[in-house]
Amino acid sequence: MFEEFIGIKPVSERQKFDVAALSAYLQAHVEGYPGGEPTVAQFKGGQSNPTFKLSVGERHYVLRTKPGPAAKLLPSAHAVDREFRVMDALHKAGFPVARQYALCLDESVLGRAFYIMEFIEGRVLWDQALPGMTPAERAAIYAELNRVIALLHTVDYAAIGLADYGKPGNYFQRQIERWTRQYQASVTEDIAPMNALMAWLPQNIPPG
Repeated sequence: MFEEFIGIKPVSERQKFDVAALSAYLQAHVEGYPGGEPTVAQFKGGQSNPTFKLSVGERHYVLRTKPGPAAKLLPSAHAVDREFRVMDALHKAGFPVARQYALCLDESVLGRAFYIMEFIEGRVLWDQALPGMTPAERAAIYAELNRVIALLHTVDYAAIGLADYGKPGNYFQRQIERWTRQYQASVTEDIAPMNALMAWLPQNIPPG
């Protein structure tokens, strides 16, 4: 069912970039980079922000970018800088998050903003029932999930450098406005139920 989202594939034409330019950036900004031009493959999933596996000998990294230059983006959407900042802070605070190596907001390098992080071999657990595992294995995974979520909700976000992260105010209102604009920018035909929904939602926002 999920095979189309698992593993890697050749980089699609619309997402190709200058690998030589990337190589130069890696050598200049990624601590411990072994040198040389990386082999690049694209992950099948995670295409809201295209994600790539970089391999140099036995070393592997993850490149995560904004969509290619031809994409129509909302100003605050696909914010790879936010992803990088939060994961970097959590990694440094001891959470099980991949190490973040470098953030590049200079779009002259690859034609889009991007960041480089550690590649960690693993698997995606699509089915929350965890079929094929023993009761002990499932219990260990659920216990660790609960431990990390509980710890995350106790962290002092200001103390780990995120005091000025995010916006005050009604989150629901901002999301409704953002995705209404996104829908209107990509709509190809008039859909009456969607028009009704866009009119109804702003009038029925939960408080808080």
